[in-house]
Order: sequence, then structure tokens, then C-alpha cells
Amino acid sequence: MTLKLLTTITLLLYFYKSGAVQYFTDGSDCKRECKWPAEPAICRFNFTLELYYSMSKACYDCPFNITNCDLQDCVPLNGVARAIMTVNRQFPGPKIEVCEGDSIEVEVTNLLGNSEGTTIHWHGVHVRNSPYMDGVPMITQCAIPTHTKFVYSLLVEPTGTHWWHAHSGMQRSDGLFGALIVRQAPLRNPNSYLYDYDLSEHIMIVHDWLDQLTLAKFASHHHDDGSNKPEAVLINGKGKRHEFIDENGQTQFTPREVFEVEQGFRYMFRSISNAITNCALKISVDNHTLLIISSDGAAINPIEVDAYVIYGGERFGFVLNANQSISNYWVRVKGLADCRYVQELAIIRYKGAASEIPKENEDIDRQGKVLNPLNKEESEDNIPIVELTSTDEEDDPALLQQEPDKKFYLAMDFNKVNNYNYHKPEHYPIEQVDRSHHLYSPQFNHISFEFPSSPLLSQPSDNLEEELCTEETFSNSKNCSVEYCQCTYTLTVRLGDVVELIIVDEGVTFDASHPVHLHGQYFRVIGQGKLGSSTSVEEVKQLDKNGILTRTFYQPVKKDTVIVPDGGYTILRFHATNPGWWLFHCHLEFHIEIGMGLVIHVGDDSDLPEIPDNFPRCGSWPQSVSVLKPTEETRCPPTSTGCSVFSNISFYSYCLIVLSCFRYYK
Repeated sequence: MTLKLLTTITLLLYFYKSGAVQYFTDGSDCKRECKWPAEPAICRFNFTLELYYSMSKACYDCPFNITNCDLQDCVPLNGVARAIMTVNRQFPGPKIEVCEGDSIEVEVTNLLGNSEGTTIHWHGVHVRNSPYMDGVPMITQCAIPTHTKFVYSLLVEPTGTHWWHAHSGMQRSDGLFGALIVRQAPLRNPNSYLYDYDLSEHIMIVHDWLDQLTLAKFASHHHDDGSNKPEAVLINGKGKRHEFIDENGQTQFTPREVFEVEQGFRYMFRSISNAITNCALKISVDNHTLLIISSDGAAINPIEVDAYVIYGGERFGFVLNANQSISNYWVRVKGLADCRYVQELAIIRYKGAASEIPKENEDIDRQGKVLNPLNKEESEDNIPIVELTSTDEEDDPALLQQEPDKKFYLAMDFNKVNNYNYHKPEHYPIEQVDRSHHLYSPQFNHISFEFPSSPLLSQPSDNLEEELCTEETFSNSKNCSVEYCQCTYTLTVRLGDVVELIIVDEGVTFDASHPVHLHGQYFRVIGQGKLGSSTSVEEVKQLDKNGILTRTFYQPVKKDTVIVPDGGYTILRFHATNPGWWLFHCHLEFHIEIGMGLVIHVGDDSDLPEIPDNFPRCGSWPQSVSVLKPTEETRCPPTSTGCSVFSNISFYSYCLIVLSCFRYYK
């Protein structure tokens, strides 16, 4: 056990015994005024995961009786009835709201149908000293089997706007997600003077949405020519899509989200993107500018914009100044990229305004100054994320060194190779099927990531060496540019290394963008640029060699999720001070599911905290054979001499025969 972990546990035990640490069996009690010095608490939550249904019997006659849409267990969504997954029959799932210094215990009860395993990832939480709680199946833990329970226990830091979501298969795409907010005392928050209220009611989760279970759409797209485009957008699980006709012939819809404010006050809004497909979302509020003050939970020097674009996994905090006339105003969440044909609206309702929809046209696209634009060159009106600066003036000095300890170039693209999971070269190779049935593989450096057969972190002795690979693994056996290469792609760095990742979206095949997410730590965005409609990792390497790729070291923004522009690059740096196996992947569900990811192995086993007692184990069992069948070792070759009839059966089977005969002749 490391000294740091032992010290932490000792302090927690001391505070707990002395009464300094509060224990809340109902985690909702942890939503309280945060103080400094911190008054740490352990907050207990219970999550029950189920397969459920929107517009179910629990909704009665919603939306004809609009109040029924708010009934217990009613999940109306946008009026489209479909199978979903829920936590505690809520959509989105329960909010976790705690204070700086708090820890959480979350008991997850898996009641999902079809015997699905699950895990929960705490997106944005660094899980230092508790990497086993990161919630990535076959990387940090085994999946939680159906009809069983698992308790996650972790310190929730850093502070800011984060979220939790399932990290197994496509479960988060069907409803297993929710907000995780870690607030701090105002004197600890450098931007707290910019707003008057930070309310739970102003947390906003946005994402694209499908009219069917994601797995069905995924199978249709990857094995046939089904669409991979969404049908709608949701704001806090609400929207207006399906029409209901009442007995008078009037059209009714499920309700949209409403955010209430009072004129003359400034409100902190926390936005989170749970994007599923290649869906960037542009957010704006009619008649209001937005003062962006945080990104991925980390405070930034404020920047005022008319709109901003949020990608899958990202979070932005903004201040809305309620300085307009008392009325109703649209919150516009407009789809871009693959969801450019869909949008959703919510309402900012000033106190005293009538309960009605805003008068402005629903289809207006807000123009003006945009932060984090989609595939656009930097300009006065298009501000890339690299232009943001952190409020943290005491940057980690190691990150400022001219050259990193480790540098990796990562090429991203959709590659035309015979992915044998979806194309069989001997029967229906990608070269022969109709263009609409082509499936290009999203990869890093022409390698598709495959999860290992045993958790890398919690069962290191069970890892199969042949499953892990590096870019050099295939150099003598395959040309991954034309052949399909799949493995547990791994980058290895020493504990304490300064690591630089130059990620290149070559953009040759599709005009797409990939939001990449790193588990376990912040990175700093020190460079970003678009080089054209397409580029190559070789071009970027040459530009870097020639000193043309610029890097900024003045308070670069802290993030854990960032976009890589199509036909461009993003340069990230992080100080590898958190030992473990950390997933780095595209956060679009279809892309990571078929291989756009890798793991970064920081340090070695001696740097890790001890595996928790009774931690679940799992893995492949290729050595398991039926006792009733001969093994290769005991089978007698047909041409052998001196073999008896019993040479072709196992010893255990032989014993069964003898016992059976004994019983028969007894």
C-alpha cells in the first residue's frame, strides 16, 4: 500500500471517528452549501439499472393531460415510445451533487434485461489512489453481472461539472447517464463573483437521440446499409417530436424543458454533452450572450460569445445575465455534422412571464461569435478551444519544458480495410460489396482497439501478452494500411513523464470530427489547427520538424475531452503522475465500439495502490473442456498401435464408465 494512500485512509478514519466526516446514507443530502475549510462527507447513492420503456403505462394519458408527463416513473422523452435503459427509472439518471473534499459510495444494482453486464465511469473524476473505480470493463474491472451489486467508492476530485455514464457497450446511448457536480466554496472558485446563483435546476444535458435501441441501429449500419444518423436531439431528456392528436383534432406534444430565471440576476448554467453519433451541438439563447467561465470542470478566464459548440463528452459552464425584458426566450440546441437536420429547443422563462412558448421562429440559427466551432478556420468570429486560458496561474512547471519525455503521433481516420467482424474477404469483401454497404474502420494509426480478455489493472497476472500491442507489433507481419489490424493497442510511459500527444485527423474518407477523451487526468491543449480538407500524419510530422506547429505554454486550458478538427491536428500535454491503465478514445459511441481507442499505461504495478479486498475477478477460460470429451493430449491417433478403446477418453470419463458398470452389475 502506498504511503500516500495510507495517509489518506488514516486521515479519513481520523476525521470520521472525530465526527469531522459526515456520512449521508441519502446522497441527496450532500447537495448543500460548500464551505472552506472543507467539511468532508461520504455520500451514499443507490443506482438500480433496468431495461425500461418511454411513454409507458406509468404515463397514463400524457401528453393530453400534461401533468401526467411528470408522474412517478413516467419517461415521456420526445413522445416516441421505445425501449430505454434507466437508473432508478429516471432519464437522465439521478444527479450527484457534492462539495469539494467529498467522497461518494454508489451501490450499483444491475437489473438490466438480457443478462447484460455493466460498469459506471465517472467522467472527469481522476480517481487518484482508486484507479480500480474508473469503471471501464476489462481495463479497470470486470463488468457487473446481471442480478448482482457492486459498490463504487471514490474521492470526487477535481471540482467542477462532470458526469457519470455506463461504459459497457452502448448503454449510455440508451439512458444510463447523469450529472456529477462538485461545487466549491465561493472563495475557492476564481469565477464565483461572476454569477449570483448556481442552481441544480440549471444543469443541462444535451445529446442526439435515436428512435430505437442503439444496438439495433448499430447492427443495421455495420452489417447492412442502415443509417447511423440520429432522429432527434434531447435537452434533459425532453423534446418535441411525436405528434399526438386529441379527440378534438388538436395536436399535442410532450413538454420541453423550461429554465426559470428572475430579471436582474446572473445564473450559472452547467452544460454536458452525451452525444452518441457524429453530432456536434451548437448552443445559444435568444437575445442573450453567454459568458463562458469553465470547460470540462476547470475554470477559464471568461470569454463572451453568442454561441458555442459542444462535442460528445465535453462540458461548458456559462453565465446567463437575465437582463432582458420579462418574457420567454428560446434555448437553441442545433445539430451540426451528421445531425445537422435536427435540433431541439428549451425555454428560458423569466419570473412573471406567461407560461407560453417564445414568439421567435423555431428555426433560426444564431450567428455571431462562436466558441469551439466545427471544422472552421480560426477567425474573429470562430474561436478555437486552444485560445482559452486557464485561471490557474501556477502551471505545472514540468509541462512547460521545451521537449516532452514522450511524444506520440496518432493518426485518426476511417480506413478501407476488411474488418473481419463486418466483412469476410472470402465471401463479401469491402472491395466487392455495394458502396452503401461499405464499412470503413475508425482507427488510431491503422489499428483497431480490442478490449483484453482480463482487466489490465486489477488482474495483471492474467493478461495475455499476445493481446497487447504497439505500433511496432505488426511491422514485420502486416501492412496495417491495407490489412485489418486489431489488438489492445497500448502506449507505455513512466510515472512522472511529461507526455505529448499530437493527434491528427487525416480526414481523407469523411468530413467528420472526433472528440477524444482521456481517463484519469487533465491534459493541457497546447496546439490546434486545421490544415485543409485533409492531411496526413507524415505532413504534420514534417511541419513539426520544421518548427511550424505552434505551441502555447501560457496557462493552456485544462480539459479531458477535446475535438480534433477534420483535416487538422490537436496537441495535448499531460504530466503522467497518476499510475494506472487509462483509456484514451473517441467519445462517439459507434467509433469506440469498433476500435477508435487505445490505453495509456502509466508506471508499473509497483506504483499502484493495492487491489481492494474481494475485488471481482473475470476473464477467458480457454483451458476449460468438457469432461466427457477427449482432449488433444489424450486422443489416440487413428494409425497408432497399442491403443486400447480407453485411449480416446479422459481419465474422468473412464472412471464414470467403471462406476456405471459397477452399479449395473452390483
